[in-house]
Amino acid sequence: MHSFWIIFKQAFMTKARTKSFIITTLVVVAAFFLLANISNIIAVFDGDETEENVLHVLEEAPGLVPDLQAQLEALDSGIKVVPTYLTEEELQESIAEGTIDDYLVLTQNEQLSARYVSESANEMGSGSEIEIAVQAIHTALTAESLGLDDNQVGQLFMPVEFERQAISESSKSQEELSQARGLVYVLIMLIYVAVIYYPNMIAMEVATEKSSRVMEILISSVSPVKHMFAKIAGIGSLGILQMMIFGLAGYFAIKTAGTDLTAGFFSVMGFSEVKISTFLFAILFFLLGYFLYAVLAALLGSLVSRTEDVQQLMLPMMVLIIIASLIAFSGISIPEARYVTISSFIPFFAPLVMFLRVGMLDLPLWEPLLSIAIMLVTIGILGWFGARVYRGGVLMYGSSQSLKDIRKAIRLGNSK
Repeated sequence: MHSFWIIFKQAFMTKARTKSFIITTLVVVAAFFLLANISNIIAVFDGDETEENVLHVLEEAPGLVPDLQAQLEALDSGIKVVPTYLTEEELQESIAEGTIDDYLVLTQNEQLSARYVSESANEMGSGSEIEIAVQAIHTALTAESLGLDDNQVGQLFMPVEFERQAISESSKSQEELSQARGLVYVLIMLIYVAVIYYPNMIAMEVATEKSSRVMEILISSVSPVKHMFAKIAGIGSLGILQMMIFGLAGYFAIKTAGTDLTAGFFSVMGFSEVKISTFLFAILFFLLGYFLYAVLAALLGSLVSRTEDVQQLMLPMMVLIIIASLIAFSGISIPEARYVTISSFIPFFAPLVMFLRVGMLDLPLWEPLLSIAIMLVTIGILGWFGARVYRGGVLMYGSSQSLKDIRKAIRLGNSK
């Protein structure tokens, strides 16, 4: 057991001290604080700018500018309406010269119409508030022509009460789904990145030791199986530590920014009503997904002698992870789809897909427990098989770029 902890410590400390790990951790932590304070940073740079947003209006229907200004003030748009007596050609020349940003042409024949002109299509999104204001004026003019009073106009445009109800026992309400969707999306992304990053780190570590001939010294004093699981545990612990750092950094970034978790973006993302069970399942599926793919990565890493060959041999594992992520991300909008349900019980897809279903649906407890049991059995079988391959694979040198070398590694391990 002493040798296990030596290799565990070596795997943990070696990767923790690498520049790539330290820089990645610092960059992600800095990104959390930057994103949490982005509104405050923008306010610092824009705080001294008091330039007024002026809209020049060319009236072909006189008398509408005051009504337009009143509607824009009601929308709190910050736009000041100014009538202009320039021609359209002169207004377009002014936009090209940069003296004005945009203008509006109002025409009233049988009905009111408007044309908003700006320099580029990218700026036309700013005309949305103007469109709403013009629509309100058009509604008022139409109601006046029809002889409708304010109450009748209000009843005419009163929104209908539309309620959504699902009869499925596993389905949540629309409000609950909206709250859960953002949080589940973020956690799925974290699990996806972790399942790719850390097992790949194991494969590279094994290949590096083989290429430097350190492996020959290690396996003479420690069994290959103990060596494999010590590395998996060491890098797994490093991954848990890094995720904890990211979690704490995100929490303190939000707190120091003074962000209200019950309002705005964070309420939409579901951070205002976080269920502890969701985070517990996220941690559980992260660990299960890591160990499942870590054993597979160690197995594949033991077959190569050069780090350049690792990515090529890891391609089948990467394809499995990508397929799982595609199913999970597509299932966020339709978590009750049959293909999502079936794939949540396939062990290589379950870490992402079953977690999606747990977060988005009210599942009976036996479903996630069954998926977890299948994953545990798969990890056990893959660990047993991986240990046999690893025992012979670490002794193989030369060009190994094919999965056919697995049979050769097993024969070599049995003869050892």
